[in-house]
Order: sequence, then structure tokens, then C-alpha cells
Amino acid sequence: MKSLVSGVDARLDTSLRAKIQQATRSISRQTQWRLFVIGLTMVDAFMIGVAFRLAYLFRFEMNLTFFRLDVTPLPSFYQNLVLALILLWLVISAALGLYNRNNLLGGTQEYALLFRGATILLLVLVVAGFLEALIIARGWLLLAWGFTFMWTAVGRFGMRHTVTYLRQYGYFLTPTLIVGANQEGRSLAEQLLRWKTSGLHVLGFIDDRVPTGTLVFRNLHTLGTVEQLDKVVNQYGIEEIILATSAISSRDKMLSIFKRYGVMSGVNVRMSSGLYEIITTGLTVKEFAYVPLVGINKVRLTGIDGLLKLILDYALTVPGLLVIAPMLLFLALAVKLDSRGPVIHRRRVMGVNGRQFDAYKFRTMYVNGDEILEAHPDLKAELELNHKLKDDPRITRVGQILRKYSLDELPQLLNVLKRDMSLVGPRMISPAEMDKYNQWGINLLTVKPGITGLWQVSGRSDVSYEERVRLDMYYIRNWTIWLDIQLLLETFPAVLKGRGAY
Repeated sequence: MKSLVSGVDARLDTSLRAKIQQATRSISRQTQWRLFVIGLTMVDAFMIGVAFRLAYLFRFEMNLTFFRLDVTPLPSFYQNLVLALILLWLVISAALGLYNRNNLLGGTQEYALLFRGATILLLVLVVAGFLEALIIARGWLLLAWGFTFMWTAVGRFGMRHTVTYLRQYGYFLTPTLIVGANQEGRSLAEQLLRWKTSGLHVLGFIDDRVPTGTLVFRNLHTLGTVEQLDKVVNQYGIEEIILATSAISSRDKMLSIFKRYGVMSGVNVRMSSGLYEIITTGLTVKEFAYVPLVGINKVRLTGIDGLLKLILDYALTVPGLLVIAPMLLFLALAVKLDSRGPVIHRRRVMGVNGRQFDAYKFRTMYVNGDEILEAHPDLKAELELNHKLKDDPRITRVGQILRKYSLDELPQLLNVLKRDMSLVGPRMISPAEMDKYNQWGINLLTVKPGITGLWQVSGRSDVSYEERVRLDMYYIRNWTIWLDIQLLLETFPAVLKGRGAY
């Protein structure tokens, strides 16, 4: 038995070492990051020069009427000033941590630091002008401030995409270990593997309850127990340890890991919330009386993400409604002439943070639909189970056509304008359906329901209810504006095929 286990360990060791060698290539990770910081410094210096030169161009050379035209600049003065300011910018950036690895490639935090650096640089010049140490044109000063932030952000955006590209070839990857092979640990691994741009290269799991060498998720195995953590870290050059806290049975074990690695140089220890497999919408940490407490984000999309989604919704919905207005009138007339009853059906559904609202649809059923369903007890039982019927006797003739091509949902564009819904999102559900989502319901209510989504392009009503729940959670967890655009583009062929529509 020992020889069998050692054989498995040897194969795992060989396979993982090959992965690490492929990831680090011929340049060590430390050297890769040093080269990146050097390149970033050069890009910053160049972009600062571009920013100041453009400020000079707009202020003094373009003769714009809203600037004073009787000012004669001294080119040599501004050239010498720019050289000094470039050096000053590099000092300010270093002081703010803009060349610290922990602040790089981190999204909005990095850009916030850039804005702060540009503002500090502006204040230094303002103070110098106030003390009459420098006489600087105010228009040039304001332009330089704006261009400094804009062009350094552009330079760093380009560097970030360069790193993202290189990560596909094994560069700038950090060997990572997940402590805990339970559901939370597997969910963390799935997320990190899917987002290859994160830079975390997951090599495997540590778990006391799962035998070493067990295949846990995809091609990831358990590499040892918590007691063997030191050996695994040294053997594979681990730099990131992620604790799936729900998998660690003892508080003492968790504290021992932090004691060993929490302050160790070269190894970072990060702790999940313990609720990652349930709460996928993000957590915040806030101190009360110096006690850090974890809270759940009430909405999934905030800041720039929420703004981008709002812009996409309105940019497509407003002109779209103007274009299809004649068709909406024609469909409304068809519904009215086909059967008695209102043209618009209002369905009470769940919105963000549990707020209920009426979702608009063209009516596709007879007004006495409940009476018709009572005559078919088998269909009634199927409806209660799946919330859908493939052969529904309540649907009108026009309603069948509207449902096949999802035309009945066009009035929901008005819900998008009212900001109750989004063009893309999870499928809207009624309050009674919340129980179907079990523990996932807390995530569903952090985003707006969508007219289309993953369920729409994945088979519509042919998708089982459990699969619909899984697709909704995938969308919420992995949202990007590019995913929304992709789903919108895939919706049209899915609707035209009419597959799974009933």
C-alpha cells in the first residue's frame, strides 16, 4: 500500500513540477515582476511627458479662445519643469504604493491611487505658485492635472493587458494552494481556474479528510494534510495559500496556519468568508469599535460595473423601442382581436433586494386559464413541479406564436426603462419560486432579472429547473459587461430557432 501511495505522490510531483516549470518559464517569478515594475516606471515617465506636452499644446499653441492669448511662455522653463515633475511623479507614485505588487493589476484601486497621485502633484504646483517660487499658467496646470491621470491610466491599462496576454503563456503566475477540498474549496478553484487573468495558478488542495493523491476537481488533486503544509509549500514554491474556512474543522488549525505563514515573507495567506459556495455576491469588511465585521453586499454590481450595465441597457432600449414601436402596436392589436381580455399581462415577480414589481408581457393565455387547467389535473401537477407546461391548453393561438419567438416579452423593455429589470440577467421568478433556489436565493436578489440571459441561449424551457438555477448563479458570479454583450448577440439566433419555447 505504501508503494502505491508513493507512486501516486511521485506522479503528482512530476506532473506539478512540469506545470510550475511551464508557468515560470526560463525567467524566475521575482525577475518577471522586477522587469514589469521597471517597464511600468518607464511607461509612467513617458506618459507623464506626453501629458505635459499635450497640456502645453492645448494651452499655448492651439490659440483656444477660452485661454488668455497675451501670455508668452518660455519653452525652456516648461521643459525643465517637466523633467523635474516627472521625477517628482515617480517619487509620489512610489510613496503611494503604485509600484507595490499588491496594488498592481488590481482594477479600480490602482486607478484611484493614480488619481490621488495626480492630485498631489497638482497641489504641489499650486503651493509652489502660491509661494511665488514658480509662475505657471493656470490653464496649463489644470490641463496637466487631467492629462496626467488620463495618460498614466492609459499606460497602465496597456501594461495590464500585456500581462494578461503573457499569463496565457505561463508568465506572471503565482503558485497557489487551497486548504480545503470541500464544496467551498472546489467553488474557489472553479472560479480561479475560469478567470485565468487573476494570476493565481492553483496547483492543488490540502485537506485532512481526503487522502493524498485524490482527484478533487478537474485535474487538481490533494497534495497532503495540514500537518504536511510546510513540505508542500517548500516543494512546490507556493506563494499564495487560500483557506476555505468552512473546510477547516478546528479553529486551532486555522490559527496555526496564520502563525506559520501570516507574517512570512514570500507567502500570502488569504481567508475566504466560509460562505463562498452560498454567497457569490461579495462581502465587505467594516470595523465597529475596532472589531472587523463582515457584511454581505446588498447588490452584486456597484460603481463602474453598475454604471456600465445601466449605459448598455439604456443605449439599446431607448432606440430599440423607437424602432419597434409599430410592431408593438401590431402585436397588441393581434392579441386583442384573438381573444377577450387585456392586452398586457402583469406578472408579480421578485426584484433587487426582494422588492416585488409587475413585469409586463403581452397576454398569451385565455382569461379563464385557471378553469381550463382545473380540467387537466395531470397538467396542473406538472406545472406546480416545473412552473412550465410544454402543451399548455391555456395558451391562445396568437400566444403560441408570441411565445415561440419570445415576442410576448417585448413590453418588458418598459421595465428596463423603469430600472426594474435589465436586458441581460437571471430569469425572473415569482415570490413562490424563491424556495426552489434554496440557499442560492440570497444571490438572486442582488441583481436585476433580465429579459434574456444564459437560460435563454441554453435551451430556454427545455432546461431543467435545477439547471436554470445553476445558470443563474453562474451569471451572477461571473458577470462582466462583455458577458452581457455576448449573451445579447447569442439571443437573436436562439430566439429565431424557436427551440425550447413554450
